[in-house]
Amino acid sequence: MYEQNSEHQQWLEASIASLGAAAGTVHIQRGEDLYLSAALRIPPPVIATVAHVVHGKGMAGAAQLRKAPVQTCNLQDDNSGNIRPGAKAVGAQAAIAIPLLSQAGEVMAVVGFAWQKEGDPADWIAQEPFPARLAELTAHLQNLQ
Repeated sequence: MYEQNSEHQQWLEASIASLGAAAGTVHIQRGEDLYLSAALRIPPPVIATVAHVVHGKGMAGAAQLRKAPVQTCNLQDDNSGNIRPGAKAVGAQAAIAIPLLSQAGEVMAVVGFAWQKEGDPADWIAQEPFPARLAELTAHLQNLQ
């Protein structure tokens, strides 16, 4: 079940605006799995599917497992096995899932963004002020632990 966190939602909306992204999500790790805490422009059927992400499944789960970003230049044509069928329903092309790690190196959350254009999302998220925004959310989550 999806329970929106208002702080995560505000962070997500501001981040999507600053990145020029089309859609995004924030998943918080509880136990081994990920749970949706914020979403923007994600179709309701997709929200129902990604509200609970089993450890290692889909882009968010792959980023969680690898403790490293997972990306695609085009969701619609990706053959990597990281893209679940529901992700294509977002109607976006380039996408990235970024794990937020605690100081101990454990996954606290995974944030995801999608764009309406093809390209390299790693380049887009490397531009200021986004790295500072990621650090802000990471620090917030670290303080909750």
